[in-house]
Amino acid sequence: MALLKYNEIREKKYIIYENEPYEVLSSHVARTQQRKPQNQVKMRNLIDGRGVNETFRSSDTVEEADISKREAKYLYQKGTEYWFSAPDNPKDRFMLSEESIDDQTKRFMRQNENVSLLIFEYHDEERIIGIRLPMKMDFTVTEAPPNIKGDTATGGNKVVTLDNGATVSAPLFVNVGDVIRINTETGDYVERVEKS
Repeated sequence: MALLKYNEIREKKYIIYENEPYEVLSSHVARTQQRKPQNQVKMRNLIDGRGVNETFRSSDTVEEADISKREAKYLYQKGTEYWFSAPDNPKDRFMLSEESIDDQTKRFMRQNENVSLLIFEYHDEERIIGIRLPMKMDFTVTEAPPNIKGDTATGGNKVVTLDNGATVSAPLFVNVGDVIRINTETGDYVERVEKS
């Protein structure tokens, strides 16, 4: 594993901090005349989801975490258990607990669709520490309130229900049966997808 200097600790990097893996969410290298440069970093613990703010100085180095991705198919949820399988072998099943999947990911997961497992390898031990969905996914709208002409008091948006049960804010022109694209990281409406 590579060592990162203080100014190489940037967004989307995975690092080892206090013997646990973290994802760097934001970083800002501050240089002032009186002090040596320092990197102010916001990061998220990949095991328990805890957010941490830390300042790394020019003399600091951190180990880059060895995070790999592997495809899996999401099968179903039973209570607090989420069941997955290998994409090409439904008999090769395994379970992840509710705590290992962040709320935003749970909101947009769909049965029988592939997801990326984040695998943390440390001292020859593998551990699944999270799940990533594609950044943009298409969903069919199953429920949408009717449009009321001239109703822009709500900012031109309404809450619609998607085919996986999630609700999102979408423009007033979105109707039941429309396919819309959602940013799974932010939960925001991106665009209406034309049916082919």
